[in-house]
Amino acid sequence: MIVARIEEGALRVVDRHREMVRLADGLDDRNMLSDEARWRALGCLRRFGQRLRELDSRDVRAVGTNTFRAADNAAEFLEQAEQALGHPIDIISGVEEARLIYSGVSRSLETQDERRLVVDIGGGSTELILGDGLEAQYMNSFYMGCVSMSQRYFSDGVIDEARMQLAETAARQELEPVESRYQGARWDRALGASGTIKSAARIAFESGWCEEQEVISKRALKQIRKSLIEAGHFDNIKLKGLVSQRIPVVCGGVAILRALFSVLKIDEMRVSSGALREGLLHDLVGRIQHHDVRDRSVGLLAARCNVDEAQAERVRDIAMLLYEKVADSWKISDESYGQMLAWAAQLHECGTMVAFNQYHKHGAYVISNANLNGFSQQEQQLLAVLVRSHRRKFPLADVKALPARWSKQALRLAILLRIAFTLNRGRTDTGLSQLDVKVSKNSIDLIIPADWLDFHPLTNADLVTESGLLAPTGYSLAVNSRPLG
Repeated sequence: MIVARIEEGALRVVDRHREMVRLADGLDDRNMLSDEARWRALGCLRRFGQRLRELDSRDVRAVGTNTFRAADNAAEFLEQAEQALGHPIDIISGVEEARLIYSGVSRSLETQDERRLVVDIGGGSTELILGDGLEAQYMNSFYMGCVSMSQRYFSDGVIDEARMQLAETAARQELEPVESRYQGARWDRALGASGTIKSAARIAFESGWCEEQEVISKRALKQIRKSLIEAGHFDNIKLKGLVSQRIPVVCGGVAILRALFSVLKIDEMRVSSGALREGLLHDLVGRIQHHDVRDRSVGLLAARCNVDEAQAERVRDIAMLLYEKVADSWKISDESYGQMLAWAAQLHECGTMVAFNQYHKHGAYVISNANLNGFSQQEQQLLAVLVRSHRRKFPLADVKALPARWSKQALRLAILLRIAFTLNRGRTDTGLSQLDVKVSKNSIDLIIPADWLDFHPLTNADLVTESGLLAPTGYSLAVNSRPLG
């Protein structure tokens, strides 16, 4: 956990706290989290929650990484984890984790005008990123980490040459699909951002195998490997600088690091002070200061899908007009709901790149599976459901499958998007500046000038059809043509 304050436009760290939970160690062969691992994690989150109790959730960003992505019972555990912490927890993809790591590393450096390779070896995944300055270009996440690799090859504590070779070969196999891309690239510096790499550098320096602190060389890494094999068992490891909590995972971490050095032809790697947590902080500051990377992600996806910008803007404008009028009554005034509605309107036709028929379903699939920088998996799910819901039969099951904190609000956002879409099916400017809407708990009264409805009889018919399509949701839609004034 890292807590910081914005002072004169820069972040100043005011508190840090770290606990080794080794959540990945609790995954069994059925990808279920053990009770023991869950209780360790919940205890840690309760302690962190005490420090964060008084903070507004908009000022807190908590994320779950590989173990949350892998565990089949993650949804159940997530509810408990959020209660323990007192704040929502976002599950992020491996690529998003890589982007945030690169951001945290890059912003911790004084020099920005350089090309850099960044590596992070976590408990269950390893991230590899190549970038220029503050911009990540290639991002990869591999399903291997110090915990999972140690469980696979050193679960009984025995260390020998054969097991170490098997672990290193397995790591090289994971890296093989991207080997040519990274070998063909050039970088000015290789940087490591994980506990595994920090631990290796500390061992190397305290053992006299590296003259400089915060650096791990290929030669020093070979010495660490040799010492581990000579120890023969976890109980006999006596490496200087290695804390006891890291002993059960050191062999898996060293095997992955050795494979990375070999495949990528690395001679020396410098340890970074920044990593995922710092990247999250900078991302959060961007959101607070309205420099949200998610805006760019949505724009890029819309461009790739050749979305009709004028139509997307028409739908968005009406959707946001309706949103502003009902946000307080429907308790969806939180800025994040308005953002989601606007993004959904911007992307509602992205599925037409696949086919017009059932394009709302194609769009939901594209959004669910795209790499959208800045979005958590839950946010992508919500965005996909809104796009899926904007026309035809209402997918109530998809809405109910959303996290509990969003399902009711998502239904209401989807209704607003559907009305905005229906009013704009003609794909011309509506001229509905006098549009109004009144809502109660489960009813929507759409108020439109009578002369406008007379001039748009097809839209009037579409609204009647939409009223029937909304019936299964428990919401009623009525169109009132009384004059405004």
